[in-house]
Amino acid sequence: MTACGGSGLIAACGGSGLIAACGGSGFWRQRADVVVVGTGVAGLAAALAAHRRGRKVVLLSKAGETATFYAQGGIAVVLPDTDDSVEAHVADTLAAGAGLCDAEAVRSIVADGYRAVAELVSAGAHFDEAAPGRWSLTREGGHTRRRIIHSGGDATGAEVQRALDHAAATLDVRRNHVALDLILDDGAVAGVTVLSEDGLGAVYAPSVILATGGLGHLYSATTNPDGSTGDGVALAMWAGLEVTDLEFIQFHPTMLYTGGGGRRPLITEALRGEGAKLHDRQGLSVTDGVHPMGDLAPRDVVAAAIEARLSATGDECVYLDARSVEHFATRFPTVNAACLSAGIDATRDPIPVVPGAHYSCGGVHTDVHGRTELPGLFAAGEVARTGMHGANRLASNSLLEGLVVGSRAGVAAAHHADVAGSGRIIDPVPPFRPALARSDLQRAMTRHASVVRSGEGLSELADRLGAATPRALRSRTDFEDAALTTVAGALTAAALARTETRGCHHRRDHPETDPAQAVSRAHSARAAVGCP
Repeated sequence: MTACGGSGLIAACGGSGLIAACGGSGFWRQRADVVVVGTGVAGLAAALAAHRRGRKVVLLSKAGETATFYAQGGIAVVLPDTDDSVEAHVADTLAAGAGLCDAEAVRSIVADGYRAVAELVSAGAHFDEAAPGRWSLTREGGHTRRRIIHSGGDATGAEVQRALDHAAATLDVRRNHVALDLILDDGAVAGVTVLSEDGLGAVYAPSVILATGGLGHLYSATTNPDGSTGDGVALAMWAGLEVTDLEFIQFHPTMLYTGGGGRRPLITEALRGEGAKLHDRQGLSVTDGVHPMGDLAPRDVVAAAIEARLSATGDECVYLDARSVEHFATRFPTVNAACLSAGIDATRDPIPVVPGAHYSCGGVHTDVHGRTELPGLFAAGEVARTGMHGANRLASNSLLEGLVVGSRAGVAAAHHADVAGSGRIIDPVPPFRPALARSDLQRAMTRHASVVRSGEGLSELADRLGAATPRALRSRTDFEDAALTTVAGALTAAALARTETRGCHHRRDHPETDPAQAVSRAHSARAAVGCP
């Protein structure tokens, strides 16, 4: 493989002479049928599905925390014997996606939601009940029905993670293993180069599933855990694949404002579904006159309204008033604990909030079974772009997609491994990629590629990313800096090319939506850096 970096970067093409080949003493090698990179909802669902089909599965876990664990709201799913329907859920998803969803992909995933949730329940997951045998349903932004099932009030992700971890307890899970690169052989995946506590090595397998989650740490403040550094998107780009819709980064409207950076607690929009109201420091509504659904408008609308109000007032935050929400502390224990740890009693005072980097809507282009254009490579969850989300994610569709496409990808990967069989052992060359220091990159991205962007700022950002120098990936920090730099370059190129405002992509210099741009665009590392 060549060492080609991300969009807009000057990269070293072909690592020859840069670093010695890793074969020989100290380099470890192992085989599997399926390698899953990531242990959140999509990764575990995929691994379990492949395991059930008799495949030898190895899971690589870079860090202990997953974005799944922190998901508060719930799972959007159409339940039988309710006033809901698949078509209603599809319509809400398409409306939130602002013209860029793949309607058939949405319908396929939504229609399979109840099966996937039932499978999760069979693995031991528990959801809150309104009455014995009847799940409690709530409503979130962009939904026209109460269709969100939840657990522990606002700890759904933690319960999903617990149940899947328990189900996967007998699988081969490798902790503190960083997937540095994909190994290719004759145009197909042959395994993964890995950095572990035992040094550099490789897990060889005919099927690899990327389930690495998101890329929130492109920005100074995010709801994502520290490991959300765009790993899977970068790995796919370095292998020559295109990524789609990467300019659409969803900024959750209500992240707890504490004045610091890093991961910040999410304040679930289910609070607004239960009657909490957004207002500014003067007590004025943030969303009145902005959208017919008011505070329950899709996330991009509410985030943009907050950003506009903060720009107009010069204030550092707005406020979410949840004092009218009944049984707040027991219904939303996670939010209550986060507020109390920050010195806020939400039963007495409004909660200070700001938009924060939350979920990516785009990613590695796949079908609804997680298949990419590279034979043997699959992707599922936030790292993938199935067409489900378009230009903006509908609340609580994320866990739904992770469950459905994760399990499908596991089945597809197991089948591919059975057909492809074991390949050759190819000792890879350790990667050498352009990389900026994370803190420098985050400051530049937060300034120029946040909720509202402009062509001038994005061009300045592209120049800054283009100045990144190649670095040997000898540690997790090296790898994450390189992954963030590659993904930032692709995102910047995509945002520059989209000269309109659509979904969660807002251009200050192009504030209107252009019907002619209702198309998804693919971006590749190779085209951007000019590698032969």
